[in-house]
Amino acid sequence: MSDTSRFELPLLQASQAQKHVTVNEALTRIDGLLQLTLQSVTLNTPPLTPQEGEAYGVGAAAVNEWAGQEGAIALYVNGGWAFVPASLGMRAYVADQNGWAGHDGAGWVLGMQTLSAHGAGMISKVIEVDHVLSAGPTSNAAYAIPGQSVVYGVTGRVLADITGSGLSGFSLGVSGSTNRYGSGLSPAQGSWLRGLTGTPLTYYSSEDLILTAEGGDFTSGTLRLAIHCLQFTLPSE
Repeated sequence: MSDTSRFELPLLQASQAQKHVTVNEALTRIDGLLQLTLQSVTLNTPPLTPQEGEAYGVGAAAVNEWAGQEGAIALYVNGGWAFVPASLGMRAYVADQNGWAGHDGAGWVLGMQTLSAHGAGMISKVIEVDHVLSAGPTSNAAYAIPGQSVVYGVTGRVLADITGSGLSGFSLGVSGSTNRYGSGLSPAQGSWLRGLTGTPLTYYSSEDLILTAEGGDFTSGTLRLAIHCLQFTLPSE
């Protein structure tokens, strides 16, 4: 056997010359895999200017230097690509999605918390939306809440002043409960909201988040919203 079975680290051979070359290659792979950070898990084409030590989860239709390595971890070491198999149970931080992912045996799943023997799992998500307000008494962030989700709460921050004639504040909610996630909220830039409910709420289909003006109508503004929720995956056949 010339490589280890899990990470394919090169092994020293009997009477091998220049042992430092093999040892250094193994160390660079360990350095890239320890406390694993993947720059992306969706790319099919290698980046043009990768940095030494960077790692990527290769996509499902890999081309060029990644061709034939679909699903593997690509490490850029010593000016070239080395490939390590990704396997069930591995965890990694995915930089371009700013979150943790687990490997379910088929691919990387962002926010994976649990996984059954047959692939059923619980996924924790934070979905961010930068909503530019439209003029009028209400402004809807369309389909901001995903369907088939259990929502714990919504947080947000005003990125640009929410303006309007006579406007004193705003509320945030959904159809039928327009203040579910807050009322009397400040429209000033930098203001924040933390909308919690007494119990988690299930949304079976996607829903708009509705901003309702208080004391006047909206003219403009930008609000960053974050929906904190859980989703559940099905077991395999």
